[in-house]
Amino acid sequence: MILFFGTRPGKEKIRKLHNLKCSFCGQVNTLTAYIRSNYFHLFWIKLFKISTSEVIECSHCKRVYYKDEFTEAMKEVLKQKDPIA
Repeated sequence: MILFFGTRPGKEKIRKLHNLKCSFCGQVNTLTAYIRSNYFHLFWIKLFKISTSEVIECSHCKRVYYKDEFTEAMKEVLKQKDPIA
């Protein structure tokens, strides 16, 4: 019997972070969060999430913030649910 298993990334979620200031350049409303999860799969079917990576990038100065560099304000905004569009 042949089993096909492994890991693969899921779809990347992109969120604009409104009313936050970049702590590097001081610009407001320029931060975007990129969230990607990795999943274990069996026969190309996702079974469970293994890990999640989150980064925030400023579109003005191109500074990238990794999860251990997030400010408290960034963490609070990421905890909030997306409004229904």
